[in-house]
Amino acid sequence: METLPGFRTSRAPRRPAAPEADGADGVPGAPVRGARAVLATVALVTLVALMNYTAPMLTLPGMTASFGTGVSGQAWLMNATPLGLAALLLVSGSLADDYGRKRAFVTGTAGLAVTVALGAAAPSTLIFTLARIAQGFASAAVIASSLGLIAQAFPAGRHRVRAMGVWGAALSGGIAAGPVAAAGLGTLDWRVCYVLYAAAALVLTAIAARTLPESRAPRPGKPDLLGAALLGLALTALLAALTVGRDGWLRPAVGGLAGAAAVLLAAFVVAERRSSAPMLDLALFRRPEFLGATSGALFVGLGVIGLFSYFPALLHQTIGMPELGTAWLFCLWSGTALLVALQAKRLPPQFTARHQLALGFALSAVGALSMLGAMQAGSWARTVPGFLVAGVGSGLLNAALPRLAVESVPADRASMGSGANNTARYIGSSMGLSLTIVVATSAPGADSADALAHGADTALLTGVGLMLAGAVTALAFRERTARRSRAAGAAR
Repeated sequence: METLPGFRTSRAPRRPAAPEADGADGVPGAPVRGARAVLATVALVTLVALMNYTAPMLTLPGMTASFGTGVSGQAWLMNATPLGLAALLLVSGSLADDYGRKRAFVTGTAGLAVTVALGAAAPSTLIFTLARIAQGFASAAVIASSLGLIAQAFPAGRHRVRAMGVWGAALSGGIAAGPVAAAGLGTLDWRVCYVLYAAAALVLTAIAARTLPESRAPRPGKPDLLGAALLGLALTALLAALTVGRDGWLRPAVGGLAGAAAVLLAAFVVAERRSSAPMLDLALFRRPEFLGATSGALFVGLGVIGLFSYFPALLHQTIGMPELGTAWLFCLWSGTALLVALQAKRLPPQFTARHQLALGFALSAVGALSMLGAMQAGSWARTVPGFLVAGVGSGLLNAALPRLAVESVPADRASMGSGANNTARYIGSSMGLSLTIVVATSAPGADSADALAHGADTALLTGVGLMLAGAVTALAFRERTARRSRAAGAAR
């Protein structure tokens, strides 16, 4: 069997990939029977998971008052779910491919219902933080297996492009609706939104169990449990270092956690090289397609999510904009991204996912640049065009990344590809958020609000630089792929 350029199969023999599925009318490449139900179920669960993910942006004041949480504890309330999510995304994706994507998805949805309910009933900062970490674990199973289920239901082609656009819209929709719903329900009690999310996840668990077909791609050899444990611990240590570092980057605890992450990652690489059925085939990193998809996701987190997820808080701190108002601005950005992701299917076939990624980064950068000086002028209205333009860019990014995630890996490892891509995205967002906070709060000045306004402009320029780097990287990997294809054609 001919291998893809730059891709080496693992040492153990692999089962040949299943042929492309026939659709409901027996047409090769058409969606399989029941594909729309699969997409609807997966999109709804993703929507709920992301609404829960973003809820603390607006429930934080109520939680801190209820728990009596200090400043350092607030960082853990905000970052507990991202920590759990990033730590298990790749692990969940690999296990879903091996043991069943439906099984992983249903288990994750049920786990989300239970852990969100536990968080709603939490009596203290510690218990709520632990519940949020567990919610991240459950969300990892949902997100990683969801793209594998979609890839199985929608074979490559225009139908998959549309399906990935819907999934990207669900992602944007959850990010947009979460803070607004939390702000509205928070007028009653901050716990109310979590009770509703737990109930929604419970209902969707029953629907998913009845609706979704099972699919898997088991590999010969023993499960790579050592690799899973090492990677999960390494990412946990890295994200914990980023969270603790917000109270001071030169503290011994930060250095210890960062050092532990480096050692564990090195051990993970050694374990993967020795495994007969590695969780992550390291040869993928020699593929331009995989590198382009992963680096694109990393720069989305670093430059786009890291900046725009903190920018509403800067508006609140500098010009005193009400929290509900900042939630609506955040909704404007994410809601625009939702609409654009849904319409990405109308792009011409010649406009590849990498073109789409580069344009998304460029538009996000333009939107950020248009916001320069808005806080110093004390005008939130000046940020509205920027949020709209950046929302268009984010919609293109959210539609392109899931396509790249599943198309950059072998067909039978779609969930693993999703896990790797989203791991890079969420690690990037945690790093980007930390960078934005450091840059925005380090500007000198006697007046704190004025200094923060100047710092916000510096943070905007830093984010723009990262976005443009992401655009260049996307195009560079595309060119490498094109050159390789031309060389292969000349050799024939």
